[in-house]
Amino acid sequence: MRAMGIVAIYTKPRTTIRAASHVVYPYLLRNLDITDSNQVWCTDITYIPMRRGFAYLTAVMDWKIRAVLGWSISNTLDTASCLRALDMAHQTAGCWPEIMNSDQGCQYTSYAWTSALKDAGIKISMDGKGCWVDNIFIERLWRSLKYEDIYLREYQDLVELEAGVDKWMTFYNHARLHQNLDYLTPWQVWLSDQPALAA
Repeated sequence: MRAMGIVAIYTKPRTTIRAASHVVYPYLLRNLDITDSNQVWCTDITYIPMRRGFAYLTAVMDWKIRAVLGWSISNTLDTASCLRALDMAHQTAGCWPEIMNSDQGCQYTSYAWTSALKDAGIKISMDGKGCWVDNIFIERLWRSLKYEDIYLREYQDLVELEAGVDKWMTFYNHARLHQNLDYLTPWQVWLSDQPALAA
């Protein structure tokens, strides 16, 4: 199919679309030793196929321990959903990260998003050319969610989808063991790094 140039002609959702008028921020993670939770958070948007159409899921993840701190579902690809996920992450963590890393999509270069990060004293980092691998943790999250839940359920509407994603995210944070975390769950590692929350 590739040799013959045969491709699907249906509309494919795109979640990373740059806005030419928006400011793009430099990439801050090159050669950075990430040793602590809340040092770097990352965020991304993916599309979720449903029986009719699709929705968009935004997540905010702690880079070091891979816990999902906040997420939000929307039927539009707007910055408001990103801000809801950010607010949920702040409520979960009880603090802000030093650095927030994202791609250069128009949601993340928008004034609403960048001003919210600046007001919280967060340094803004954006993936550039050759930095795709730095989004791999959250890309793995998307793959696991879709293959273990989304593709098996065929959610009917946003209410049903939100309930299903909430259940899966709880499983991911509190029950899934991670080899890179010495076979602990993200939340076990998170609590060990947050003595105030563990008390």
